[in-house]
Amino acid sequence: MNQRIQQLFNIEFPIIQAGMIWCSGWRLAAAVSNAGGLGIIGAGSMHPETLKEHLQKCKAATTKPFAVNVPMLYPEMKEIIDLIIQENVKIVFTSAGNPATWTSHLKAHGITVVHVVSSVKFAKKAELAGVDAVVAEGFEAGGHNGREETTTLVLIPMVREAISIPLIAAGGVANGRSMLAAEALGADGVQIGSRFAASAESSAHQNFKNKIVAAGEGETLLTMKKLTPVRLLRNKFFQDVIELEKRGGTSQEMEALLGKRRAKKGMFEGDMEEGELEIGQVAASINKIQPAAEIVREIWEEYLQVKKSLCG
Repeated sequence: MNQRIQQLFNIEFPIIQAGMIWCSGWRLAAAVSNAGGLGIIGAGSMHPETLKEHLQKCKAATTKPFAVNVPMLYPEMKEIIDLIIQENVKIVFTSAGNPATWTSHLKAHGITVVHVVSSVKFAKKAELAGVDAVVAEGFEAGGHNGREETTTLVLIPMVREAISIPLIAAGGVANGRSMLAAEALGADGVQIGSRFAASAESSAHQNFKNKIVAAGEGETLLTMKKLTPVRLLRNKFFQDVIELEKRGGTSQEMEALLGKRRAKKGMFEGDMEEGELEIGQVAASINKIQPAAEIVREIWEEYLQVKKSLCG
């Protein structure tokens, strides 16, 4: 790959660990950054005081660059932004909202801003808002997803044609082969979630990590499209969602079923039946729990090997 992402973030490898709710605490972020990638603390599940603790522990655990992911629909957004500035965070990934809202404010404080999108339309809007790079996330990705249902294979080339700023591919990327494929499609780097969710340093519950490793082909599905589309592993809660959708349930009924703390119950507390289990399609190819540094090294080495074999 070219050096645009490495230069933008001052990292060794163009491998970014996604800021996943309930999985991306300071231990994982520090481990990925120490391994030469870009670790991200996922602020979506954190109140400001919790995020402050994670930021300070991450700074103590690594001297390398790391980032914070902030879903822009977060109810305590101003407090989170103020804290990020106060703690001298250098890189912020924003998602689930209008990038124009906070980008200029963050950049005025010397912060590099990246926005996550799932369509060409929003990639263009992000570039116009002044972000430094875009993560284009395909339909295969875990967690909250785009309504367009555009796959990574289709999305990345279209976004590449539409914007000039660095482009990071996400969704279905978990190894060196898929990283090389993303490069061929026009990406400057990759963002990886599911494989790091199952890492040793992930803050996810061990039950969830085990379920990721055990997942087979076809065991995830994009659901809750009337509310907020999210890709889930099959379990009792998943079946309840599917049955409600089949009955033509309203968004209000879906909200009532989802309730509060459903994602925490599953991914963080380990309830594999009643919890919300967000993961990507690529979980089917993940067959072991590894240290984050080992994951980074394996991905990069495989990328180089496959690229060399294809180039003769």
